Amino acid sequence: MCDTIVALGNVTADGVTILGKNSDREPNEAHHLLRLPAARHPPGSRVKCTYLEIPQVEQTYAVLLAKPFWIWGAEMGANEHGVAIGNEAVFTRVPYDKRPGLIGMDLLRLALERGRTAREALDVITGLLAEYGQGGNCGFKHPTYYHNSFLIADPHSAAVALLAAKAEVLALANQQDPLLVRVGGGARDMEVHVLEHTAVGAMVVVHLIVDVRDAMGANAVNTMAEAVAPRLAEIARGEFRLRIISNLADKRLVHARGVVPQEALATGTLAGEQVVQGIVEAAAFAAADPYRAATHNKGIMNGIDAVVMATGNDWRAIEAGAHAYAARSGLYPSLSTWERDAAGNLVGTLELPLAVGIVGGATKVHPTARVALKVLGVKTARELAEVMAAVGLAQNLAALRALATEGIQRGHMALHARQMAIAAGATGELVDVVAARLVREKRIRLDRAGEILRELQGAST
Repeated sequence: MCDTIVALGNVTADGVTILGKNSDREPNEAHHLLRLPAARHPPGSRVKCTYLEIPQVEQTYAVLLAKPFWIWGAEMGANEHGVAIGNEAVFTRVPYDKRPGLIGMDLLRLALERGRTAREALDVITGLLAEYGQGGNCGFKHPTYYHNSFLIADPHSAAVALLAAKAEVLALANQQDPLLVRVGGGARDMEVHVLEHTAVGAMVVVHLIVDVRDAMGANAVNTMAEAVAPRLAEIARGEFRLRIISNLADKRLVHARGVVPQEALATGTLAGEQVVQGIVEAAAFAAADPYRAATHNKGIMNGIDAVVMATGNDWRAIEAGAHAYAARSGLYPSLSTWERDAAGNLVGTLELPLAVGIVGGATKVHPTARVALKVLGVKTARELAEVMAAVGLAQNLAALRALATEGIQRGHMALHARQMAIAAGATGELVDVVAARLVREKRIRLDRAGEILRELQGAST
């Protein structure tokens, strides 16, 4: 067996990751260094490995290989992205496949040519093993068959170490909330993300994916994060910092879709087809322009927030998640889309994260929230989220229809006129009379509302 060692950057003098290997091959079996540039390959290309020919990928990365002269693969190597791999023969009781196939050295080279990170390289190896298996003679003069293990390193090898401990971490997380586990929830998965360039250096970020069932879940997730953080730091040989839920709950996406016949959108002056076209154009504007998208999405949230607050959920968390989700591409477009189908109908869709609950917190103890949930008749948090999304889409349609026809100002000004009438002291039927005069005169001001009110009161005495 060979000898392979890796030292991660947190223990080396200059902070770089070092991988070394002593290749235990046969005497007189020449090795050489081979440098291959990055390359693009046309569709349908194939690559001939030591024994087996397999489909080639579109892009291969530049590699430096140390390899036996007669083998296509390599004993060790590195690629242009800083991924380094060494393989080890493993002799076990599991029977070896002596038929020509992919040998361990082939898998090593393929992983370097196709993987930008240690994790990607690992996925390449496991994927090829699942599809083609491992087999064939690895000896030069004397036939030798064995399985292989691989030591894979990159500048962020802590991510691989953390993922390797996923089962342990998830078990530790679930120990914090046995009730959640009993009702079918709990920590389901773990993701590791490397932020290479922050203002204070590289960071490793771990996401716990937790099924909180019908709760909002903040307390459960935060408790789990607190519990697993010390162990994660130990595995990664680093230090832990923040342990808190993210309000970008993109694993709890909700979709709403509505179809409106064009004739239902017609007004006294505009045909339904014209209104549909106006709404489609307004939606296209919001999709392309962040200044318009901000107000477009605010209108959606006007509807959603009302239901969120009525049911005792956290509207600030919902707002934060919705706007972050809208900006996930680096741009800020609209959350909804509006299009015309083949029949000319208006079709609207809305997708956003809604981490809401119907158990725990204010939803459990606030009497108004309990009444609201009873009125809605929802049985799960998912159903509640779907109601919210539908309300948001309907609110969005109402605003876009007004914009595409009479203009939003007419409705806003009518409401503002009533506010001015009430502020001036109008009560009962006088509120509507004063407001109507203000709108008709297009002078919606408090002083004018007072003048009209005094005039009406004088006329009635």
